[in-house]
Amino acid sequence: MNITIQQIKTLDAVIKQGSMQAGAELLHKTHPSVITMLKKLERELGFSLFDRSGYRLKLTQDGKAFYKRTKSFLNNLEELEVAAQYIRNDEEPEITVVIGDVTPVAEVLKVLRRFSVENKYTQLNLLFENLDGANERLLSGDADLMIHNIDKSDPQLEYKDIGQVDIIPVVGKNFLDMPINNQMKFSDLSQYMQCIIRSTASKKAETSYFVLEESPHMTVGDQHTKKQVIMQCMAWGHMPFFMIEEELEKGKLLSLEGEYLKRKTLDIGVSRMQKRSYGVMTNRLWNLF
Repeated sequence: MNITIQQIKTLDAVIKQGSMQAGAELLHKTHPSVITMLKKLERELGFSLFDRSGYRLKLTQDGKAFYKRTKSFLNNLEELEVAAQYIRNDEEPEITVVIGDVTPVAEVLKVLRRFSVENKYTQLNLLFENLDGANERLLSGDADLMIHNIDKSDPQLEYKDIGQVDIIPVVGKNFLDMPINNQMKFSDLSQYMQCIIRSTASKKAETSYFVLEESPHMTVGDQHTKKQVIMQCMAWGHMPFFMIEEELEKGKLLSLEGEYLKRKTLDIGVSRMQKRSYGVMTNRLWNLF
């Protein structure tokens, strides 16, 4: 069997226009050539598509069943043609975005959703990494864009500011066996379990993020698990303020901030490699931030 795309498109035009003549006009073909093409299609199929006993164009039962199947094929074909046009126009079919662990994901997803709605033929691949893992993905070429804490001194990157995130030390309500006061120091916490995030970078980080080396540690794989560990009074640790604001207000978590235990403010932005060339769609997403 050798069914052609042109035969399927001809059948679709004839059915939608209601007659062979009208279908031929839509396709800019002659009436006889359309009749010939559809008869050839019927020979390939081995059954009649049209009931030719009456004056008006009418599908047979077999014809109705076959035409119903062609609709999904034509929809897929249209999507394929659009995707090919995207590629011809340097409109890349996929963009990979790496998102860091301290990034306000809900706000970022609003931008990514808008892009997806407006550019449905470009697939977004989202990677979620901890600490230096996000930066490693970008530098290695595994990601086109990074949304994370940005190092503004890195000459390899260009960036746009999105906002800032405060990282604060917190503890569960009944975890410490001493009162919390404004003069507490990190040395006061050295005997207590500290919960820290496991970096997803393949290389050991040179920077230590709020880690007390002399303290016992509990390591977790993401910020949400870390939050639950701290709330269950299993450890203390540093958390992004936007993730625990409600728990602080309700007293489920307590801040350890004071004269010596201070919050740290991190710049959050979208960044990409300076010397790399980017396609139309990556630039379009970049410009949404």
